[in-house]
Amino acid sequence: MGGMDLFDGLTGVARIGLGLAAVGRPGYINLGRDEDLPADRTVEAMRSRTHALLDEAYVAGVRYFDVARSYGRAEEFLASWLPGHDDAIVGSKWGYTYTAGWRVTADVHETKDHSVATFDRQIAESRALLGDRLGLYQIHSVTPDSPALTDEVLHRRLAAQGAVVGLSTSGPRQADAIRAALAVEVDGVPLFRSVQATWNLLEQSAGPALAEAHSSGRTVIIKEGMANGRLAGRDAEALAAILAQPWATVVLSGAATGAQLASNLSAATLTLSPARLADLEKLAEPAEIYWATRSSLAWT
Repeated sequence: MGGMDLFDGLTGVARIGLGLAAVGRPGYINLGRDEDLPADRTVEAMRSRTHALLDEAYVAGVRYFDVARSYGRAEEFLASWLPGHDDAIVGSKWGYTYTAGWRVTADVHETKDHSVATFDRQIAESRALLGDRLGLYQIHSVTPDSPALTDEVLHRRLAAQGAVVGLSTSGPRQADAIRAALAVEVDGVPLFRSVQATWNLLEQSAGPALAEAHSSGRTVIIKEGMANGRLAGRDAEALAAILAQPWATVVLSGAATGAQLASNLSAATLTLSPARLADLEKLAEPAEIYWATRSSLAWT
């Protein structure tokens, strides 16, 4: 199964997916979380908020839902909601381990390891929760120096695990990681059928590499379209600008409230003029500055 097969025919609101990074755990780096989430961020409160957002998104037409092993209990929350939503498409990620112990503030919130041992452990954990509903399994936050790009034992494990194989990227050299991933093959067959990358009005550097991925038949999923809250107030335009890119298959909403979700989903019906799109794209920052700013954001 190729990456595109999972997403065949998605149009309109269905081109927007819902990512659960902001609601699967009590602490994250999105700006404005003190106002967005309940003061008492118990497991029960966060599960309730997650299920409410999933319900609202599904009714509106959203069909792709994105989680990760490091998003606290996001896989668990999604798994308990999935029954009765048979056409929901599920993607998860491995490579980071959640270490915050359900605390908003922690010395270390997650640890990164792209080894075969971590993959073997985390695919079992993901399957235990999501079973055969896991349609897309991605390596989390690949950078050009990741061993996941060169480890042939890992590549064979990935090819054999059943779900479509993808990767997400991060950092100022996303384009290098994407191009390296496009060249990876197992027995002459491309391994990575999906690429999830950060692209937004402030960080546009991966655009040409994402265009190459799309033209080669890969699914392109865009994350952090709101730049972790830095583009708040521009919600619909910020996401509409991504949907306007010819290489974008699915754009993720990271909404933590119903109002944010509704604003994000309105992007599907907003058409930007070429002049307005050109004006918005002038907001771009150098990649190094964007990622340095992101790294300085506090977990709240």
